[in-house]
Amino acid sequence: MFDYHVHSDYSADCTTPMEETIKKGIEIGLKEICFTEHIDYDYPDPSFVFEFDLMSYDRSIKQMQEKYQKWITIKKGIEIGVEPQLLDRYKELVRQEDFDFVICSMHTTDRTDLHSGKFFQNRTVEEAYATYYEQLLYCIQHFDDFSVLGHLDLVKRYKEGSNSDFHEVITEILKLVIAKGKGIELNTSGFRYGLDSGMPSNDILQLYRELGGEIITLGSDSHRADTLGYEFKASLELLSSLGFNYITTFDKGEPSFYRIVQQGKMSDNVSK
Repeated sequence: MFDYHVHSDYSADCTTPMEETIKKGIEIGLKEICFTEHIDYDYPDPSFVFEFDLMSYDRSIKQMQEKYQKWITIKKGIEIGVEPQLLDRYKELVRQEDFDFVICSMHTTDRTDLHSGKFFQNRTVEEAYATYYEQLLYCIQHFDDFSVLGHLDLVKRYKEGSNSDFHEVITEILKLVIAKGKGIELNTSGFRYGLDSGMPSNDILQLYRELGGEIITLGSDSHRADTLGYEFKASLELLSSLGFNYITTFDKGEPSFYRIVQQGKMSDNVSK
Protein backbone atom coordinates (compact mmCIF):
# COMPACT_ATOMS: atom_id res chain seq x y z
CA MET A 1 0.00 0.00 0.00
CA PHE A 2 1.21 3.45 -0.90
CA ASP A 3 -0.02 6.72 0.60
CA TYR A 4 0.94 9.57 -1.69
CA HIS A 5 -0.64 12.57 0.01
CA VAL A 6 0.63 13.03 3.56
CA HIS A 7 1.40 16.11 5.66
CA SER A 8 3.55 16.72 8.71
CA ASP A 9 4.29 19.75 10.86
CA TYR A 10 6.18 21.28 7.94
CA SER A 11 2.70 22.19 6.66
CA ALA A 12 1.08 25.19 8.33
CA ASP A 13 -2.19 23.34 8.97
CA CYS A 14 -0.58 20.26 10.57
CA THR A 15 1.04 19.67 13.96
CA THR A 16 1.98 16.00 13.55
CA PRO A 17 5.73 15.27 13.60
CA MET A 18 7.01 13.44 10.52
CA GLU A 19 8.42 10.56 12.55
CA GLU A 20 5.10 9.90 14.29
CA THR A 21 3.43 9.47 10.91
CA ILE A 22 6.19 7.21 9.64
CA LYS A 23 5.89 4.93 12.68
CA LYS A 24 2.15 4.70 12.12
CA GLY A 25 2.72 3.84 8.48
CA ILE A 26 5.00 0.97 9.48
CA GLU A 27 2.46 -0.20 12.08
CA ILE A 28 -0.36 -0.45 9.55
CA GLY A 29 1.79 -2.09 6.90
CA LEU A 30 2.36 0.69 4.39
CA LYS A 31 5.15 -0.10 1.95
CA GLU A 32 5.72 3.48 0.87
CA ILE A 33 4.77 6.97 2.03
CA CYS A 34 5.24 10.31 0.32
CA PHE A 35 5.23 13.54 2.32
CA THR A 36 3.58 16.31 0.31
CA GLU A 37 3.91 19.46 2.38
CA HIS A 38 1.93 22.57 1.49
CA ILE A 39 3.39 25.52 -0.36
CA ASP A 40 0.72 28.06 -1.25
CA TYR A 41 2.34 31.34 -2.21
CA ASP A 42 0.43 34.50 -1.28
CA TYR A 43 -2.24 32.58 0.60
CA PRO A 44 -5.01 35.11 1.30
CA ASP A 45 -5.75 33.99 4.87
CA PRO A 46 -3.05 35.62 7.04
CA SER A 47 -3.53 33.05 9.79
CA PHE A 48 -1.80 30.46 7.58
CA VAL A 49 1.65 30.81 6.04
CA PHE A 50 2.00 27.89 3.67
CA GLU A 51 5.75 28.13 3.18
CA PHE A 52 8.58 26.46 5.09
CA ASP A 53 12.34 25.91 5.23
CA LEU A 54 13.05 23.69 2.24
CA MET A 55 16.60 22.87 3.34
CA SER A 56 15.34 21.68 6.72
CA TYR A 57 12.64 19.63 5.01
CA ASP A 58 15.23 17.95 2.78
CA ARG A 59 17.41 17.12 5.80
CA SER A 60 14.45 15.66 7.70
CA ILE A 61 13.41 13.48 4.78
CA LYS A 62 16.96 12.14 4.36
CA GLN A 63 17.29 11.45 8.09
CA MET A 64 13.99 9.55 8.13
CA GLN A 65 14.90 7.63 4.97
CA GLU A 66 18.15 6.47 6.54
CA LYS A 67 16.59 5.62 9.90
CA TYR A 68 13.61 3.66 8.57
CA GLN A 69 14.90 2.26 5.27
CA LYS A 70 14.53 -1.35 6.47
CA TRP A 71 10.82 -0.93 7.12
CA ILE A 72 9.32 1.63 4.74
CA THR A 73 10.18 3.68 1.65
CA ILE A 74 9.88 7.42 2.23
CA LYS A 75 9.58 9.84 -0.68
CA LYS A 76 10.00 13.61 -0.79
CA GLY A 77 7.03 15.39 -2.32
CA ILE A 78 5.32 18.75 -2.34
CA GLU A 79 1.76 20.01 -2.77
CA ILE A 80 1.66 23.36 -4.51
CA GLY A 81 -1.40 25.61 -4.51
CA VAL A 82 -1.59 27.00 -8.03
CA GLU A 83 -3.21 30.19 -9.26
CA PRO A 84 -2.73 31.80 -12.68
CA GLN A 85 -0.54 34.64 -11.39
CA LEU A 86 1.75 32.29 -9.42
CA LEU A 87 2.76 29.77 -12.08
CA ASP A 88 6.18 31.25 -12.82
CA ARG A 89 7.11 31.12 -9.13
CA TYR A 90 6.10 27.47 -8.94
CA LYS A 91 8.05 26.63 -12.09
CA GLU A 92 11.14 28.08 -10.47
CA LEU A 93 10.50 26.24 -7.18
CA VAL A 94 10.03 22.82 -8.76
CA ARG A 95 13.00 23.18 -11.08
CA GLN A 96 15.33 24.30 -8.30
CA GLU A 97 14.35 21.59 -5.83
CA ASP A 98 14.66 17.80 -5.99
CA PHE A 99 11.18 16.36 -5.46
CA ASP A 100 10.11 12.78 -6.15
CA PHE A 101 6.50 13.84 -6.56
CA VAL A 102 4.57 17.08 -7.08
CA ILE A 103 0.83 17.48 -6.48
CA CYS A 104 -0.74 20.38 -8.37
CA SER A 105 -3.72 21.59 -6.35
CA MET A 106 -5.93 24.67 -6.34
CA HIS A 107 -6.83 25.89 -2.84
CA THR A 108 -7.39 29.52 -3.80
CA THR A 109 -9.46 30.84 -6.69
CA ASP A 110 -9.78 34.46 -7.79
CA ARG A 111 -7.21 35.27 -5.08
CA THR A 112 -9.72 34.10 -2.47
CA ASP A 113 -9.35 31.01 -0.30
CA LEU A 114 -11.96 28.29 -0.58
CA HIS A 115 -11.97 27.13 3.02
CA SER A 116 -13.40 30.29 4.66
CA GLY A 117 -16.42 30.48 2.35
CA LYS A 118 -15.56 33.98 1.11
CA PHE A 119 -15.11 32.70 -2.42
CA PHE A 120 -18.79 31.75 -2.57
CA GLN A 121 -20.10 35.12 -1.42
CA ASN A 122 -21.94 37.14 -4.08
CA ARG A 123 -21.78 34.18 -6.49
CA THR A 124 -24.23 31.46 -7.30
CA VAL A 125 -22.95 27.92 -6.82
CA GLU A 126 -22.80 27.56 -10.60
CA GLU A 127 -20.75 30.74 -10.97
CA ALA A 128 -18.36 29.63 -8.23
CA TYR A 129 -17.83 26.20 -9.79
CA ALA A 130 -17.37 27.71 -13.26
CA THR A 131 -14.70 30.13 -11.99
CA TYR A 132 -12.89 27.37 -10.11
CA TYR A 133 -12.75 24.99 -13.08
CA GLU A 134 -11.89 27.71 -15.60
CA GLN A 135 -8.93 28.89 -13.52
CA LEU A 136 -7.81 25.32 -12.92
CA LEU A 137 -7.92 24.72 -16.68
CA TYR A 138 -5.81 27.84 -17.27
CA CYS A 139 -3.21 26.60 -14.78
CA ILE A 140 -2.98 23.17 -16.43
CA GLN A 141 -2.69 24.82 -19.84
CA HIS A 142 0.28 26.90 -18.69
CA PHE A 143 2.05 24.66 -16.18
CA ASP A 144 3.84 21.35 -16.74
CA ASP A 145 5.96 20.84 -13.63
CA PHE A 146 3.80 18.42 -11.68
CA SER A 147 3.11 14.70 -11.31
CA VAL A 148 -0.62 14.55 -10.58
CA LEU A 149 -3.55 16.88 -10.24
CA GLY A 150 -4.69 16.96 -6.62
CA HIS A 151 -8.31 16.56 -5.41
CA LEU A 152 -9.62 17.86 -8.74
CA ASP A 153 -13.10 18.77 -7.49
CA LEU A 154 -12.05 20.23 -4.13
CA VAL A 155 -14.59 23.02 -4.58
CA LYS A 156 -17.38 20.57 -3.69
CA ARG A 157 -15.97 20.17 -0.18
CA TYR A 158 -16.88 23.76 0.63
CA LYS A 159 -20.14 24.17 -1.31
CA GLU A 160 -22.38 21.40 -2.54
CA GLY A 161 -23.04 21.54 -6.25
CA SER A 162 -23.16 19.36 -9.35
CA ASN A 163 -19.92 18.43 -11.08
CA SER A 164 -21.95 16.97 -13.94
CA ASP A 165 -22.79 20.51 -15.07
CA PHE A 166 -19.07 21.07 -15.70
CA HIS A 167 -18.07 17.85 -17.43
CA GLU A 168 -17.14 19.80 -20.57
CA VAL A 169 -14.42 21.87 -18.88
CA ILE A 170 -13.41 18.92 -16.68
CA THR A 171 -12.95 16.88 -19.86
CA GLU A 172 -10.64 19.60 -21.22
CA ILE A 173 -8.63 19.49 -18.01
CA LEU A 174 -8.34 15.69 -18.07
CA LYS A 175 -7.38 15.58 -21.75
CA LEU A 176 -4.58 18.03 -21.06
CA VAL A 177 -3.39 16.05 -18.03
CA ILE A 178 -3.24 12.88 -20.15
CA ALA A 179 -1.57 14.61 -23.10
CA LYS A 180 1.14 16.00 -20.81
CA GLY A 181 1.86 12.51 -19.43
CA LYS A 182 0.59 13.48 -15.99
CA GLY A 183 -2.00 11.88 -13.72
CA ILE A 184 -4.59 12.54 -11.06
CA GLU A 185 -4.99 11.40 -7.48
CA LEU A 186 -7.88 9.77 -5.72
CA ASN A 187 -7.91 11.72 -2.47
CA THR A 188 -9.79 9.73 0.16
CA SER A 189 -10.20 12.62 2.61
CA GLY A 190 -13.58 13.39 1.06
CA PHE A 191 -15.04 10.57 3.13
CA ARG A 192 -13.59 12.07 6.31
CA TYR A 193 -15.27 15.38 5.53
CA GLY A 194 -18.69 13.81 5.12
CA LEU A 195 -18.80 13.69 1.33
CA ASP A 196 -20.29 10.69 -0.43
CA SER A 197 -17.07 10.03 -2.38
CA GLY A 198 -13.39 10.76 -2.48
CA MET A 199 -12.03 13.57 -4.62
CA PRO A 200 -12.61 13.49 -7.47
CA SER A 201 -16.05 11.93 -7.47
CA ASN A 202 -16.74 8.64 -9.21
CA ASP A 203 -18.14 10.24 -12.37
CA ILE A 204 -14.89 12.17 -12.88
CA LEU A 205 -12.81 9.07 -12.23
CA GLN A 206 -14.89 7.23 -14.82
CA LEU A 207 -14.46 10.09 -17.28
CA TYR A 208 -10.69 10.08 -16.77
CA ARG A 209 -10.52 6.35 -17.43
CA GLU A 210 -12.72 6.59 -20.53
CA LEU A 211 -10.42 9.29 -21.91
CA GLY A 212 -7.47 6.92 -21.54
CA GLY A 213 -6.11 8.09 -18.20
CA GLU A 214 -3.98 5.52 -16.39
CA ILE A 215 -1.70 7.41 -13.99
CA ILE A 216 -3.46 7.59 -10.64
CA THR A 217 -2.19 7.75 -7.07
CA LEU A 218 -3.96 7.09 -3.77
CA GLY A 219 -3.66 9.72 -1.06
CA SER A 220 -5.27 10.05 2.35
CA ASP A 221 -4.38 13.76 2.66
CA SER A 222 -3.54 12.92 6.25
CA HIS A 223 -2.74 15.66 8.72
CA ARG A 224 -2.86 13.14 11.58
CA ALA A 225 -1.09 9.80 11.77
CA ASP A 226 -4.28 7.89 12.51
CA THR A 227 -5.83 8.72 9.10
CA LEU A 228 -3.03 7.20 7.00
CA GLY A 229 -4.35 4.83 4.35
CA TYR A 230 -7.92 5.93 5.04
CA GLU A 231 -10.48 3.93 3.00
CA PHE A 232 -7.75 2.59 0.72
CA LYS A 233 -9.07 -0.94 0.36
CA ALA A 234 -12.51 0.26 -0.73
CA SER A 235 -10.88 2.84 -3.03
CA LEU A 236 -8.77 0.20 -4.77
CA GLU A 237 -11.87 -1.90 -5.28
CA LEU A 238 -13.65 1.14 -6.72
CA LEU A 239 -10.79 1.91 -9.11
CA SER A 240 -10.73 -1.69 -10.28
CA SER A 241 -14.49 -1.62 -10.91
CA LEU A 242 -14.05 1.52 -13.02
CA GLY A 243 -11.46 -0.16 -15.23
CA PHE A 244 -8.21 1.04 -13.69
CA ASN A 245 -5.50 -1.60 -13.79
CA TYR A 246 -2.68 0.17 -11.97
CA ILE A 247 -1.79 2.31 -8.98
CA THR A 248 1.18 4.62 -9.47
CA THR A 249 4.15 5.64 -7.35
CA PHE A 250 6.92 8.09 -8.23
CA ASP A 251 10.69 8.30 -7.89
CA LYS A 252 12.46 11.50 -8.98
CA GLY A 253 9.38 12.38 -11.01
CA GLU A 254 9.19 9.06 -12.85
CA PRO A 255 6.10 6.87 -12.44
CA SER A 256 6.06 3.18 -11.59
CA PHE A 257 2.96 1.05 -11.98
CA TYR A 258 1.55 -1.62 -9.67
CA ARG A 259 -1.24 -3.82 -10.88
CA ILE A 260 -4.46 -3.80 -8.87
CA VAL A 261 -5.49 -7.38 -8.21
CA GLN A 262 -8.59 -8.83 -6.60
CA GLN A 263 -9.91 -7.81 -3.18
CA GLY A 264 -8.34 -4.37 -3.17
CA LYS A 265 -4.72 -5.54 -3.17
CA MET A 266 -1.75 -4.67 -5.36
CA SER A 267 0.88 -6.75 -7.08
CA ASP A 268 4.56 -6.00 -7.39
CA ASN A 269 5.87 -3.45 -9.84
CA VAL A 270 4.99 -4.28 -13.43
CA SER A 271 6.24 -3.05 -16.78
CA LYS A 272 3.71 -1.43 -19.08
